[in-house]
Amino acid sequence: MRIALDALGGDHAPVETIAGAVLAVQRGFLTPAELVLVGDEPLLRQELAKNGASSEFEIVHAPENIGMDEHPAQALRRKRNSSIAVAAKMVRERQVDGVVSAGNTGAMVGAATLMIGLLPRVRRPGIAVTFGTAGGPCTLIDVGANIHCQPEDLFTYGEMASCYMAGVHRIEKPRVALLNIGEEEAKGIPLVKQTRDLFERSHLNFIGNVEGNDVFTGRADVIVCEGFVGNVVLKVAEGLGQFMVEQFSGAMMKHPEFSQSGPNDSPALWKQVAKAVMTKTDYAEYGGAPLLGVDGSVFISHGRSDRRAIANALKVAKQFMLADVNRHIVSGLSDAPSANAAGGES
Repeated sequence: MRIALDALGGDHAPVETIAGAVLAVQRGFLTPAELVLVGDEPLLRQELAKNGASSEFEIVHAPENIGMDEHPAQALRRKRNSSIAVAAKMVRERQVDGVVSAGNTGAMVGAATLMIGLLPRVRRPGIAVTFGTAGGPCTLIDVGANIHCQPEDLFTYGEMASCYMAGVHRIEKPRVALLNIGEEEAKGIPLVKQTRDLFERSHLNFIGNVEGNDVFTGRADVIVCEGFVGNVVLKVAEGLGQFMVEQFSGAMMKHPEFSQSGPNDSPALWKQVAKAVMTKTDYAEYGGAPLLGVDGSVFISHGRSDRRAIANALKVAKQFMLADVNRHIVSGLSDAPSANAAGGES
């Protein structure tokens, strides 16, 4: 098993991506032999030297980088030697089993779809983000890969995310829910209603509709929605989490008891509490989000990923491969109900 790391992808690449690769090895998440660094070789060698790991890793030279602000399709056509394109080609040719990238999300999704290819019965892949809730980890899918969905796409997301949660997070019979404006069966747009019908006729542990205020309650292990809604939910959660921690910290700093004892003499319990709360919506905890539905393992990390996030992304990517999630997805979709039978579009 080998994983390609897009060492040029991300706001802090290659400094943090290379440091993340070294950290992943130091923490025992994987061995140097299981990792291939993709990027501008002289630059990567320089960063490896700074981390005291000059000769431990294999490097595949890819001198070009796709910027965060570039048009994904145009950049992929123009930059054939970009780290994203080269890594995707390596997956397609089975030189590696998967890729982790904190680079341009649209370009990574495009490269995965067009260059690597999709699993049988998957029309479009979905990005599955896992976060902490009151009841444990929950995966939200899709958070931005596809904003033009059909019922069959949403059902496929539920099937794939259920396999992911069972294989990687060891949740037996994950509870699958559909994000809607109300719990009642009659509520929602036609897309949601037709998708619900598919879920109800499936073998999945479908628990019905959930509303936005249920996202962090732990009521469901998998929450399904189309990419536009999912991306908004994700960004609101990130922003709200940061806002609440800042407000909490600010209030504690102004508290009379804290002010009297002083920050240097205080046990700083408030800092521990704030950190624990922030962890619930901290993308670095899970590191990367799998792009489910690809004929290979593709993990997309936050553009702001630091070394801890990169290391955790490599860790969960390896877990994904060891759990053979794609094989379970193919098996599950082979027995899935058809959207046509539900009266939906395909």
